[in-house]
Amino acid sequence: MLNDALSKALNDQLNFEFYSAQVYLAMAAYCSAESLDGFANFYIVQAEEERFHAMKIYKFLNDRGRRAFIMGMDNPNNEYKSMLDVFQHAFEHEQLVTQRFYDLSDLAMNEREHATINFLKWFIDEQVEEEAMFDSIINKLKRIDTDSNAFFMLDAEFAQRVFTPPAP
Repeated sequence: MLNDALSKALNDQLNFEFYSAQVYLAMAAYCSAESLDGFANFYIVQAEEERFHAMKIYKFLNDRGRRAFIMGMDNPNNEYKSMLDVFQHAFEHEQLVTQRFYDLSDLAMNEREHATINFLKWFIDEQVEEEAMFDSIINKLKRIDTDSNAFFMLDAEFAQRVFTPPAP
């Protein structure tokens, strides 16, 4: 059974995943206001993914006989200078999420809570993909610079993005 410290830490992360969804919805709203619907879709899909992560933790807590507690959250940033700025903030946010999962894993290892260690491995693998994706997009945006055709091609590409939950 999960001890109180690990249960609390998982609940904190569950709520941070919901907060992450809010962060990405705020980014989507910024993109929409800039008439960049493909970029907005990218972040709407990202928000869906974060909610999926939160619910994965919710289910794990319940499966381990612990209660999930849903808490309030801070307001996300809603103002950005450019699309590059949006993606740089998103990348920094994902790095924070990665660190939080590392800290959770350290706690689970210290507690010798093997089921939680195994559960958290999926998230750590996911974070490697997330950070690589944002880093790649930032590099593309830097190369595009002022090439409006390439920028709008990227916007069109992001319009096609969908969230498909991973198979259990």
